[in-house]
Amino acid sequence: MNTTSPSPQDSRPAGITYADSGVDTAAGDRAVELMKEAVAATHGPQVLGGIGAFAGLVDVSALKDYRRPLLASSTDGVGTKIAIARELDIHDTIGRDLVGMVVDDIIVVGAEPLAMTDYIACGQVEPERIADIVRGIAEGCRLAGCALVGGETAEHPGLMAPEDYDVAGAAVGVVEADALLGPDRVRAGDVVIGMDASGLHSNGYSLVRAVVSAAGLALDAQVADFGRSLGEELLEPTRIYTADLLAVLKDVRTVGAVHALSHVTGGGLAANLARVMPRGLAARVDRSRWEPGSVFSQVAHWGSVPQLDLEGTLNMGIGMVALVDPERADATLAVLSERGLGARVIGEVVGEDSLPEPGAALEHVVAGAKGVDGGAVMLTGQHPGWS
Repeated sequence: MNTTSPSPQDSRPAGITYADSGVDTAAGDRAVELMKEAVAATHGPQVLGGIGAFAGLVDVSALKDYRRPLLASSTDGVGTKIAIARELDIHDTIGRDLVGMVVDDIIVVGAEPLAMTDYIACGQVEPERIADIVRGIAEGCRLAGCALVGGETAEHPGLMAPEDYDVAGAAVGVVEADALLGPDRVRAGDVVIGMDASGLHSNGYSLVRAVVSAAGLALDAQVADFGRSLGEELLEPTRIYTADLLAVLKDVRTVGAVHALSHVTGGGLAANLARVMPRGLAARVDRSRWEPGSVFSQVAHWGSVPQLDLEGTLNMGIGMVALVDPERADATLAVLSERGLGARVIGEVVGEDSLPEPGAALEHVVAGAKGVDGGAVMLTGQHPGWS
């Protein structure tokens, strides 16, 4: 009796498609269709080609007019703020957060952003959600005067849950070498100007989410101090300072007035300001000069968070700092005010050896932050209304 074993081909299951594995290329194409108008709106005549090309092209012929152009680049994400967006199913603000985190690092050296790209990783492409994220990125680029020239959406089934996603972005800008801002320009006597944050921005959300969870707070709960729900407050987009600061750098009243800028992100005001302080100098910052928004005091209250820990995590209401020639501090404040950006003098630059020894419990000195071997920042005083 003749017997034969089934061949390997006979025992194989029906063919597995890419869609069966969890990747829907058609959904990706639909997302592109939904977002492409918003992306195209960021393109000026310097952008060549259209959406869908392998690489974004930007005409940089204008750089020939520079004496010594320096390219500045930055990349970042928005961290666990995405968890709030996902829970509320509101995704258009996250894109603006991403742009702010990237381009405002570029303006810190005095560079004008030229082009940005984005990357979205997700467990499953939901075209409307992806399009909302990218529309937010495009809106942020519009506010910053930066072209969104490319991006990638990657579907990662099995690695990420269907509703999970993360975003990252990168941008490049240009600055004339002799206009480069930074520690080399900072002098004793410079004025420290703090610019209003729009809220928490995009840092410290692991702490904030832990506080919200421990306090048993619902994101849809109305908070009287906020005048809106907790979730709406937590999703307030990061303020984008680029256009306002470019105006200061170019205005005839303030050309050359700004010596250094600091973008207040992870680590808080003192740690980030210390990154642009030269050795031998220190910024003495007086908390009594500004009052943080109510979201900061509420987080402190709900979680009994020690103030120094709060300050080392959140921006405390100041999202960007400028070190400015004292003779043109008023002009700088005037330009910012004309553009609707709240700002004020919050301190001054002094010799590091003239700093007093910390006395009161909240007098705090930060130096050597984020690997920078530079000067120091001393926080003194207390915010109005804080005990």
